[in-house]
Amino acid sequence: MIIFGLFSLSAIAQQDSTDADSVLLEQIRQEMQDGSEDEPDTGTQTAASANIRNPEISAIGDFRSLYTSDGGRNWDAFVQGVELNLSSAIDPYATAEFYPVFEGEGGELNAKIEEAYVQTLSLPFNLQLKAGKFRQAFGRINTVHRHALPVIDVPVAYENFFGEALIDQGVSLSWLIPNPDFYQELIVEATRGSDESPLFAFDEEEDTPQFLAHLKNFWDLSDNATLQLGFSGAFGKNENTLNSKVGGIDITYKWSPIRRNTYESFEWQTELYFSNVETSPGNDINSWGMYSWAQYQLSKRWFVTGLYSYSENPNLRDFDEQAISATFGWYATEFQKLEIGPKISTQNGFGDQTFSGLARWVFVIGSHGAHQY
Repeated sequence: MIIFGLFSLSAIAQQDSTDADSVLLEQIRQEMQDGSEDEPDTGTQTAASANIRNPEISAIGDFRSLYTSDGGRNWDAFVQGVELNLSSAIDPYATAEFYPVFEGEGGELNAKIEEAYVQTLSLPFNLQLKAGKFRQAFGRINTVHRHALPVIDVPVAYENFFGEALIDQGVSLSWLIPNPDFYQELIVEATRGSDESPLFAFDEEEDTPQFLAHLKNFWDLSDNATLQLGFSGAFGKNENTLNSKVGGIDITYKWSPIRRNTYESFEWQTELYFSNVETSPGNDINSWGMYSWAQYQLSKRWFVTGLYSYSENPNLRDFDEQAISATFGWYATEFQKLEIGPKISTQNGFGDQTFSGLARWVFVIGSHGAHQY
């Protein structure tokens, strides 16, 4: 499947991951049976078989231009990042995903592995196990790569609480709850402790893992509309070798009329974060943040998104930040999109105000599956 749906997060809902894994599992088993037969393969069959066993490879580029009223240098143009994706079935029991990325910083592109994990396909009792380095299942934004978001810049609340992203190394176990009334999934994770997080840090002195849980609830309201409600919580050590706790609530409503979903859709998404950070024995900081965006599809290729975000700083007292922005997106094809929009941000009330103008050009080559609904 070519990357249809990569950018249009307001597109038709995908089937849940359990159904997709079941189809993939049956396909792999059939391919292995076909390959084990003694009958000679034709040239076409050999080429198809070789292609099936090769990983799907894609590359995604994110080029940006920025104007800001703050600082000495007001304009810049740069490559925000280049993301590679290699994904493949290992055998009938597991798949693997690798995401090498090159992040732009100071005019240079620095290489790192953003994600690298193995995931099971056929565990009993509706269970699925993931192990490696992965984006953790906290809320909605954290599981989505930035190029796939409908806004150019991430909400200030998300950035203050999670930095670039909440990514860690460990294991993740998901359970598709057998609920006959609506879709429910519970995910629990145990990881080593993030090295680049405002809230969490790897503890070199104690064997204390970081724990996370996420409960996803999903309803089909009608043939045209869906609603998702999620609850997240995480606990672990911070850079002071003391405890940090963070909770979150996310809600997403999507409307995509069956007869006009190519030309018209609407999405509303909101998240709230609450944290408690121990800065020293007997002292802690309580803070909260939120964002809310609404995206409307104007026509087949044009989208407009409005975003508001407010956040206290989980590590600083008496500090708050808020921002409001708009993003106008032209989705040329499923392989590229161009976005532009203004942003106004303030700190500590309305005392320090910054105006920004942002532009982004995202382009894709290769085969890349649609992002999670």
